[in-house]
Amino acid sequence: MGKLTDNTYVLTGQSGKKYIFNIYSIDTSFSAVGGIYLFTRRTKSGDTFLHTNKYLGKTNDLSTRFDNHHKEDCIVENNANCLCVMRVDSEDDRTNYETDLLLANNTTCNEINN
Repeated sequence: MGKLTDNTYVLTGQSGKKYIFNIYSIDTSFSAVGGIYLFTRRTKSGDTFLHTNKYLGKTNDLSTRFDNHHKEDCIVENNANCLCVMRVDSEDDRTNYETDLLLANNTTCNEINN
């Protein structure tokens, strides 16, 4: 299906840094680039869409990361229907951003929050 909207989803890390994610349908195919990704449950409330964070991770290849994802069962059980993605080329940056975001945001399927 692809990109759902030109709007973005913004998450703030523990550092106070704001991270801007593009919003895609959960079945979108991506190019072979690195990034941070977030499975969410996207729902509509009035004229606004809300996201409930399910799983946040990083990858060096968005084109293959979701094949047999190790948290697929939890993601499906928690009705994730959206994938928010931020391209990040540097492995060091991906690691730092992922940590910053996980320390400040609740996600249902990440072990750090369980």
